[in-house]
Order: sequence, then structure tokens, then C-alpha cells
Amino acid sequence: SSELTLSVSCLQPSCFGYPLSIFFIIINEFCERFSYYGMRAVLVLYFKYFLQWDDNLSTAIYHTFVALCYLTPILGAIIADSWLGKFLTIVSLSIVYTIGQAVMAVSSINDLTDGNRDGAPDNLSLHVGLSMTGLILIALGTGGIKPCVSAFGGDQFGDHQDKQRSRFFSIFYLSINAGSLLSTIITPILRAQECGIHSKQRCYPLAFGVPAALMAISLVVFIAGSGMYKKVRPQGNVMVQVSKCIGFAIKNRFQHRSKEFPKREHWLDWASEKYDKRLIAQTKMVLKVLFLYIPLPMFWALFDQQGSRWTLQATTMDGNFVVLIFFPPYVCLQQTVNPILIIIMVPVVDAVVYPLIKKCKINFTPLRKITVGMFLASLAFIAAALVQVQIDKTLPVFPAAEETQIKIINLGTSGVTVQFAPQLPSVNVTSMESTGYTMFKASELQTVSIISGNKTLEEQINFPGGERHTLGIKTTAEGIVTHWLFDNVTSKPDEGNNLIRFINNLPDAINITMGETAFGTLRPLSATNYSLFAGGRKDDITVIRNLISCSAASEALGFGSAYTIIIDGCTAEKLNVVYSEDIPPNTVHMAWQIPQYFILTCAEVVFSVTGLEFSYSQAPSNMKAVLQAGWLLTVAVGNIIVLIVAGASKLSEQWAEYVLFAALLLAVCIIFAIMAYFYTYVDPNEVEAQLDEEEKKQAKKDYNVYEKQADAVSQM
Repeated sequence: SSELTLSVSCLQPSCFGYPLSIFFIIINEFCERFSYYGMRAVLVLYFKYFLQWDDNLSTAIYHTFVALCYLTPILGAIIADSWLGKFLTIVSLSIVYTIGQAVMAVSSINDLTDGNRDGAPDNLSLHVGLSMTGLILIALGTGGIKPCVSAFGGDQFGDHQDKQRSRFFSIFYLSINAGSLLSTIITPILRAQECGIHSKQRCYPLAFGVPAALMAISLVVFIAGSGMYKKVRPQGNVMVQVSKCIGFAIKNRFQHRSKEFPKREHWLDWASEKYDKRLIAQTKMVLKVLFLYIPLPMFWALFDQQGSRWTLQATTMDGNFVVLIFFPPYVCLQQTVNPILIIIMVPVVDAVVYPLIKKCKINFTPLRKITVGMFLASLAFIAAALVQVQIDKTLPVFPAAEETQIKIINLGTSGVTVQFAPQLPSVNVTSMESTGYTMFKASELQTVSIISGNKTLEEQINFPGGERHTLGIKTTAEGIVTHWLFDNVTSKPDEGNNLIRFINNLPDAINITMGETAFGTLRPLSATNYSLFAGGRKDDITVIRNLISCSAASEALGFGSAYTIIIDGCTAEKLNVVYSEDIPPNTVHMAWQIPQYFILTCAEVVFSVTGLEFSYSQAPSNMKAVLQAGWLLTVAVGNIIVLIVAGASKLSEQWAEYVLFAALLLAVCIIFAIMAYFYTYVDPNEVEAQLDEEEKKQAKKDYNVYEKQADAVSQM
């Protein structure tokens, strides 16, 4: 059988005292983590900008996927321990995983259904169906192999290689962080490229395709080491035994609920008719820790919003980072801050912070550390709420259904006075200047009167509500000329992009190109439609007038803005342009997100690392898998909480939702602190030693009884 244990570890090839097989496992883990985190880094943006879902639906599906990824490890552990063994489980589910990543890459190909070649998929339902299928397969794959790979690596070492095994786990977790860090830098860069057969779009196929390729490489590398692995036969899953023990105790207690049956010290003691005393005692210890897990999902509800709400928050901020000039900053910063800070903070906290606390003679127990971690996570969301308040102050106000906004641009050489209906105030606009958008009730807008010097013009107007319009005015020798523009923009541009359009203020027709975008021929006093440009860039503007070409570099237009650029002069030497701001750029810098990431990373270090350490210290050696499954389950439940709270709160302001989550975690933190206060630490080794002693006494007692019975039989 392929699952037979190799009893002699020296038969395995080794390198520097380590089994050669572990190097295949480490490379496999690096590639798998690159694949998972790389795909997840752009997932919520794919939902919003490719599938065209709103923020709430994108967040809901993202957290559903993450929850599924942390529910499936229980299934993977049961399959590995009870049926296939770790090796075949990893291979089988890795194939499922690779197929899922490939399906995700295919689902993001715009040209798959873009029959009319307009740059937008014609059949979004097909793309949604493919992407959901891919995500389900990925969740089954990544979750299923999660509890198997590290344990399989540990199996490669002999009993005399404790030191090497310990170093292996350090290298193993370093490979996880390395894969995560590199992928969260690289995949957003790949996504920012433009690709496509018929039209150029954000390159999601490349952003998902590279992780799919890495997962395929991960599978090939793992199978390549097959002949070197030590493969242990499945020995049954302890989680199944614990579940059966608990189930039998509940059933037996219910059947003996009558008062005629004497009470037992603990409800699990009702399982003693079928299960041995050791399993019952070990299950009691595990349940004691699992009871403390009940408040923990609320921490993960906040923590995993880094990949959803905080990512979306970053898209509304100024991402002008000089050091990250080649990266898409609105994704690069927020996705890489956490793994970088983790690598820095873990050794700092262990080597500096904890020793200082100990010197101050503060008893900083594991449960107190977890409590502090929850409090810090709550504080991080308060910081996020404060940033959101500042962002909201900079957002433009768009007209409601019964309102209309009008902006005026004076394209002439003399000032003008504009009066909307007799009862509304007049507006004075100097030459080549523009006003901001003025809000009107649509029903009040009936006429507009324009005065420039001794020239006047009156027009009848009738605009529906919920729209923005721009009035271009130019005074000529013949009189006043107006040009109305419908501004079909009712929100800030997505992803930090900018919207640009041009007005030709020259007497001749011109041809305009900005960067690689050709706006075509533009007649005098007419305007182009808006075109989308990447934020933070400067592009060359080229104008051809009467076969004469003139050009100039555009201004830095920031992120998330909209501008009307007026072509006001074109000679062989110079291009003269005037900028009119339609939507202001994002002004809250993305660096303001760093404090919330720093606080949340500190929370993760004292919460997550300490939580696992505490759990392992309080559980019997053969029950650690149960607690690992329980810990992963808290992550899954935390993501489900996000769905419930975000769906039930119905808060219109994002900052209010951040405050709500912070308040909920603070309340849960207080409850956990009370639970921790009454918790009594145990030493599983002492409990198991006591059980061993009792078993020896019982065995000796049984032996004495047997001897007496044997003597009695011999004397007959």
C-alpha cells in the first residue's frame, strides 16, 4: 500500500540532516499560498468592477468565500485521517484547487461573451456562474489541504529529529508569509495591465491566471517528491471520536433524565458506559477551551475586512506614493502592509515588548494577551472610521431625483452674468473661468438670462431631475453663443481613475489625442465625451489644427477626478489649455490607512499567535487537531458575522458601520475578559500522568482479582 509507514527514516534521502522530501513540501506551500493570496488580493475588485456588483454584494460574497475556506479544513482532516491519508488527500484536493483557479481565470476573460466588442461582457450570468464554480472548487481545495500539508511535513522526521522538525515549521511558516507578501504585490500589478483581443481592459485573466499556474506548479512539485515521502497509514480521526463521545453523552443523559437516576459530576460522564475514562477526560479539557472560543469569531469579523471594506476604502483615497510609482497604489499599499508588519512585529513583540512587560512585574497571561488583541482590533476600526469621516467630507454631492446641478464655463474674453429664473440669484463669471456645480430644484429651472456688456440672451430650459449639466458661454462680435453639455457622471470614477473630456474653444476644427486615447475631430465650441484615464499619471496632449501639431504634458490630475480641458490656443510652438474641475480628486492620502493597519497587526500578533499557543498548552497531545479545527472554525464564523451584521444594520454611512463593528467587538471583549477571569489553567501532561497512574492501579487491581479467581479455580 502507498500508505505504509517507512519504519527506517534513514532510507529517506537527506540534505544537511533534513529529509530531502521537506524541500518539495516547502516549495509546494510557497506556491499554494502565492496562488491563494494572489487571487484573493484582487477578488473584491473583480466583483465590483468586472461583475459590476455594488460594495455590499461584493463584501458579502467575499466573506462567504473566506468562511467556506475555513469550514472545509474539517472535511479535509476527516478525509485524510479516516480514508485517503495525507498524501492522497493533498494530491486529490490540489487537483480540485488547480481546476478552480483555472475556471476563475477563464471567468474573467472579457472577450468570452463580448460579441459586440464594446469592452463589456454581454452575458454577465455566464461569468458569474463560472466564477462562483471556481471559488467553490478553490475553497474545497485550499481548505481541504490546509490541515494536511504542515502535518505531512512533520511526518517526514524521525523521533530523533525534534530540532530539525522545529526548524522545518519555522521555514514552513516563512514560506507562507513569503508567498503571501509576493503575491499581494505582484497580482495587483498584473491586474493593472491592459489586455484583451477586441478591447483593452483590466487584465483579470492574467491576475487570476498566474495564481492558477503557480497552483499547477505546486501540484507538480509535490507529486515529484512522491518517492521520497514517508506516508503514514490513516489511523482514524480524533474529531470523529470526540463528536461520537459528546453525542453519546447527550443521548444517554436525555434517556436517563428521570430523577430516579443519580446525577453525575459532569454531563460528559454519561458517556462512561461506552467510552473509556481517558477519552472522556481529554474531551472535557478540549470543551473547556472550545467554550472560550465562543467570543473569538467577532475578532475575525473585523480582521478579515482588510480584504473587503478596507480595500474599497483605499480606492477612494489619494494613492500618490513616490516609492511605489510602478505599482497600482490603491491596492498595493493596503494588501502588503499587513504581511510586512507581521514579519516585523512578531520578533519585536517576542523579543522586546513581552520581556519589558515581564520586567514591570505584570502577569501578562495568554488570556490577557487575547483580550488586549480584541481591544486593539476594536481600536483599529475606530481609526478606520475616523479616516472614513475625512474621506466623506471630500466626496462631491450629486443631485437627488428632484434636483439638477448646473456648472458654468465662460469661454469668452469678457465677463458674463448669468441669471436662472427671476427669483434665483445671479452668477458672475470672469473670462476663462468656471463655477462649481450649483444645486437647483428641477421644477424651478425655467429660463436662463445671460448678460455680457451690452449683449443679452434669454433661453427657455427644462431639465429632468437627478442630472448634471454644464453651460458653456462665449461672447462674440455677433452676440452670445451657448453650448449645453450633459454631464452623465453621477459618482466618482472607480479605482482612482480620472475622467477627461475636451472643449474646442478655437475657431477651427481640431484633432485631439491624449496619451494613447484618440478623441477624434472636434468642431468649434463642441465637446468630446468623457474618457477614462489611470490616476496619478501625466499624459501628453497633442492637438492638430490646420495640419499644425502642438502638444503639452497634462497636469498631474490626481486620483478619482473628472476634468473638462479647454483647448484655448494652438500654435507651432505652444498648446494653451485651461482646466475646469468637474469632480475633485481624492485628497485624503492613503498613508492615513497605515495607523489602522498597524494597530490591527499588533492585535493579530497578540491575539492569533497567543491563541494558538494557549490552545495547544491546554489540550492533550492527541487532541490538538480538534482545537486546530475549532480555531479555524472561529475564522469561518467571523466571516459569517460580517454578512449578518452588514446585512442587518442597514447603515447608510460606512463610518457608522465601522463604529458598529468596533462597539460589538468591545462588548465581546468585556465578556471574554470575564470568562477569562474565571478560567483555571490546567496542565494536560499532569492530567494524563494522573490518568496513566489510575490505569496502572486499575490494571494491577484487575490482575489481583484475576489471580484470586485463578487460585480459587486451582483449589477446586
